[in-house]
Amino acid sequence: MSSSGGHGNQFDDTTSFVLQPPQPQQEFGTGRLIAGRYRLLSKLGHGGMGTVWRAKDETVDREVAVKEPRIPDHLPERERANVFERMRREARAAARLDHPAVVNVHDVAVVDGQPWIVMELVQGRSLGSALEEGTLGAREAARIGLEVLGALEAAHAAGILHRDVKPDNVLLGRHDRVVLTDFGIAQIEGETNLTDTGNFVGSPEYIAPERVLGQRPGPASDLWSLGVVLYAATEGVSPFRRSNTPATLQSVLNATPTAPASVPGPLAQVITGLLQKDPAHRPNAAQVRALLTETANPPAPAPTQVVQVVRRGVTLGRKAWLGIGAGVVAAALAAYLLTADPFAGTLPDGWKTKDLGAKVGSTIGMPAGFVVSKPTTETDDTSVTFTDPSGAVWLTVDRDLKADDKSNEIQESAAARAFAEWATLKDGEYSWGIADKPVPKGEPKETTFDGREAAENTISYSSTDDGQRREAQVRYYRNGEGDMYRLWIDYPARGYFTDEGREIAAKVIANWKIHQL
Repeated sequence: MSSSGGHGNQFDDTTSFVLQPPQPQQEFGTGRLIAGRYRLLSKLGHGGMGTVWRAKDETVDREVAVKEPRIPDHLPERERANVFERMRREARAAARLDHPAVVNVHDVAVVDGQPWIVMELVQGRSLGSALEEGTLGAREAARIGLEVLGALEAAHAAGILHRDVKPDNVLLGRHDRVVLTDFGIAQIEGETNLTDTGNFVGSPEYIAPERVLGQRPGPASDLWSLGVVLYAATEGVSPFRRSNTPATLQSVLNATPTAPASVPGPLAQVITGLLQKDPAHRPNAAQVRALLTETANPPAPAPTQVVQVVRRGVTLGRKAWLGIGAGVVAAALAAYLLTADPFAGTLPDGWKTKDLGAKVGSTIGMPAGFVVSKPTTETDDTSVTFTDPSGAVWLTVDRDLKADDKSNEIQESAAARAFAEWATLKDGEYSWGIADKPVPKGEPKETTFDGREAAENTISYSSTDDGQRREAQVRYYRNGEGDMYRLWIDYPARGYFTDEGREIAAKVIANWKIHQL
């Protein structure tokens, strides 16, 4: 089992039961007999507080995993005692649970006053190791999530909080088995908490905000960690990981991850819900199970043998498709898609198109999870704003009608005219939630849109709401009738989510259509 960084077989105070190829050279301790029955065969993993061995139980002739206490000599006696007690609690916590997704504890052998935990040997690898090779699809992530959820439900029913759910503590065994391991820092109801001076118990990027704040954790805290695991497994990044522990904990408290883009639908709903900062707002285990089940077992599409291209008045049956050359069919279908839907083939998976109506006069493409934040109203029916569920990314489309334009004509370049005209008509470029200090940065540049004069800008500013630095991609276009349109995509200016915001902005801009051009 690897540490939160996921490098080989190193781990920090975690268990490892993954069967690995034997080491080419015999390691110190190999062949030792523990408690008169467990023969150590090879090391599976090691860290600062323990070593996990592949061993043979010579009494019943089976292979097992044995966790050996490994305490640095420099640790004070109190902390050494805490480590031993934590291992005993790990054994007790796992032994109290009867669930296929929880590793079985066979024995606790005491050697020279130190507890050696004897567990089943799960043959496979950790989820953390698997994710080093790439992300998971929605169905596989949901399947694994269901198994981990089952283990957590069993633990919570027994009064046990795991407190360290992370990819390295999820094992992927044979026959699609999933096992949640390492109850070493679990909190058992009714038992005294253990703390180590100067140490933060758990893996920072997976710890729930209430634990960071020192509040009493509950089952919702473990479910938060499951949400982070699912996010990392499907998006390929840990949403709160930063360069150091303080920054990571700060991001857990304050950062809002970009909504999942790789897995739209119920799984995205699960992840977004579980990552709510307030535990009271997170879905419960039953709600999570329902959505994960829907993702893992989607309804089968109804069988059909007829493809109908309605807008072209063409109906092709199964024989017709088989009888037409593949190249002709592909060309015909491509032509249909381009004429029937200008967005087909250009929008990423999980995106949607939205016609904003005659007043706004635009159609845009955006991620499916975006919702209306500021709809058009009777007094301002030419502007609409959308945001992702996390509130990190904002998308606004405005239109200014030439008939309402009472300003003087500005005889300058296209970019300057577009920028200045919008500033005049809309009370200034920097009036949209932008603080006066520090002064926003950004210079308009000339561009074109469908061969017409247009302008673009990238603005960096501080938000008036929380003072956080933001960045906005802005596009200005004027149609043939002189109406001015503005597209504004706004996102965090610093950190991991900046790149994601820029990617979303580029795709939104590429798929913006103005009706009257």
